[in-house]
Amino acid sequence: MSLFPARLLCAAMIPLASALVVPSVQAAVDTMGKIRETRTIMIGVREAVPPFSFVNARKQPTGYSVDLCMNAVEEIKRELKLPDIKVQYKLVAGPERIPKLLAGEIDLECGSTTNTMARQEKVDFSYTFFVAGMRVLTNSSLHVETVKDLKNLPVALTKGSTSEKLFKQLADGELRDAKLITYENNGEAYKALKEGKVRAFAQDDSLLQGLVSNDKTMDTLSVSRLALSVEPYAVMVRKGDTALLAAVDRSLAQLYSSGEINALYDKWFNTKTLTIKMGRLTRDSFVRPNKQPGVAMVLGHSI
Repeated sequence: MSLFPARLLCAAMIPLASALVVPSVQAAVDTMGKIRETRTIMIGVREAVPPFSFVNARKQPTGYSVDLCMNAVEEIKRELKLPDIKVQYKLVAGPERIPKLLAGEIDLECGSTTNTMARQEKVDFSYTFFVAGMRVLTNSSLHVETVKDLKNLPVALTKGSTSEKLFKQLADGELRDAKLITYENNGEAYKALKEGKVRAFAQDDSLLQGLVSNDKTMDTLSVSRLALSVEPYAVMVRKGDTALLAAVDRSLAQLYSSGEINALYDKWFNTKTLTIKMGRLTRDSFVRPNKQPGVAMVLGHSI
């Protein structure tokens, strides 16, 4: 029998099939509606990524990213005309960030998450609020000027991070002889470096500086000059959650245009224990709010 009639039958069925599946694919995410009904917003925070998102000595979530999200909550209150919205925090580890967001366990993720093209397939991002760069933390005696300087060395990575993704790609080429060891979180990877179990710890420079300054090990550990990526941080929301994302973006744009962001930046990055000068890319993101994804600085690789 000719296949032609079957093709016609398939073609005739396509519109019907499309009509059946399109509503579920295009179903809008309405977190603002849920917040209006429950008068509650769930915010995902990190336990130990200072100065962005961490739990302080009083067991309270705090940090630069948390402050930005709380400012967004104020914008949500104004839009919904609900001054009594309750904020509930939920700790999320690196690998849990996107799954818990997609499962509805959190509504916003306020940490140190890089906007990447790969992640954009699953979630939406706010305007960039900080731009970091992936670097390597080592003992001060070890100088890392190129990727090849890490050959044959044990390197610590954090599970679910962009550094884990990039270094696994490098393991197939430039770092074929390196020993890559993945840890559950930054704290464990940092501890492994201090105990001599690894010779280097690859992570975003701002997070590395936060760890070192809190631990007062700046005399013995140093961050490499070598930058392996550009990492723009942003708030994550569920894909298609347009109303909530618009509120977050408005709150950030207002901070940027009014100049209030400068005082907030100084609060967390110019302290007695930590000094991170505002980089050009971070400043540019305040002047011209954008959602550009991060990129690897090593040709042929991605983050």
